[in-house]
Amino acid sequence: MKIHIKNGRVIDPKNEIDGQLDVFIAAGKIAAIGKSPDGFIANHTIDANRLIVCPGLVDLSARLREPGDEYKATLISELQAAVAGGVTSLACPPDTDPVLDEPGLVEMLKYRAKQQGLAHVYPLGAITRQLQGKALAEMNELQAAGCVGFSQANIAITDTQVLWRAMEYAATFGFTLFLHAEEPFLAANGVAHDGEVATRLGLKGIPSAAEALALASILRIAQETGAKVHISRLSTAEGVAMIRAAKAQGLTITCDVSANHLHLTEHDIAYFNTNCHLKPPLRSQRDKAALSLGLKDGTIDAICSDHTPVDDDAKLATFAEAEIGATGLELLLPLTLKWAQQEKIALSAAISLISQASANILGIPAGDLRVNSDADICIFDAEEYWKINAHTLKSQGKNTPFTGLELAGKVKTTLVNGQIVYQTKY
Repeated sequence: MKIHIKNGRVIDPKNEIDGQLDVFIAAGKIAAIGKSPDGFIANHTIDANRLIVCPGLVDLSARLREPGDEYKATLISELQAAVAGGVTSLACPPDTDPVLDEPGLVEMLKYRAKQQGLAHVYPLGAITRQLQGKALAEMNELQAAGCVGFSQANIAITDTQVLWRAMEYAATFGFTLFLHAEEPFLAANGVAHDGEVATRLGLKGIPSAAEALALASILRIAQETGAKVHISRLSTAEGVAMIRAAKAQGLTITCDVSANHLHLTEHDIAYFNTNCHLKPPLRSQRDKAALSLGLKDGTIDAICSDHTPVDDDAKLATFAEAEIGATGLELLLPLTLKWAQQEKIALSAAISLISQASANILGIPAGDLRVNSDADICIFDAEEYWKINAHTLKSQGKNTPFTGLELAGKVKTTLVNGQIVYQTKY
């Protein structure tokens, strides 16, 4: 199919494009931007007047709940949520059931995702077998099966010798390790940031030092082994300072922050809102400000949704017993736009944080609109507000701290491989 997207404001941060241009698509690829190719006759025309046309978004952390937790969400429901949010490529952590530590499981997930014809799914394989932090998984075989990196999800490797061996192995083959920095013994049984709010509510706290101590070990071993490491969901001011120093020393380190942590703090749990029970926990106002500054100065490389759909019953328990997580695929764009507006960040720079930057970290061919690249495109109205509730979210998980709020940034059309996979009324 040949598609002509006309009259839109095309923003492609990687190729420094920002202007009213037409986009021409043929055979699933970007055929041209600006001037129509010779002999191009469109089968379908999209009028993007007053809309933004940008690369499809790339999410660094989205749990799809398959295999194993289909009662929380299904592959089809979450991929539909992805394209409704303009996300055309996403990385999923290995903490499925069974764990993604066998090539056959990775191949099955890739196959089933491809059959849906929606967003591209890029699995992260387990670093250790069953995520137990003991024996290394067969990373080379997992990479051959389709993994773009390796992770322990939220489970720490407590044995630093195992972590050292994992980094040595990863460095040998050029793999990237995606690590969540949290010292498990300090964080044990904690459910909220260790501060005055947790104390007042009688909740067990997780100190900022839990992130700093884990990060210190990770950075030191990365320095010794030369491994490429990505720190997932940084949450503290001290963590930002440590990453900034590591980058200044030349370490091959990248990191991201959850969109939730750019807008919320420990005070948002004050009424025991279980949708604010997240990992890492929502931190202090000081931490939130440091995360924002880290994004602006390039210390933090990207924003992720940390999409974690949870069934309703799991959020009806007490705060301490409620299951961790919040849905976020459909909120990645509006929350990023809201942050950019608050911080007076250019729209192109904001889009880069959820497209080009994320694609670079994953090492995937996505995040830009260069000619002959796959036509993965997000078309959205940056000015249109929409209300977040169970009816407007496509995800099976309705658990979000932002329920009831109206946010600007409404996706109108999403294309994957040149096919329209999501479209709403203009």
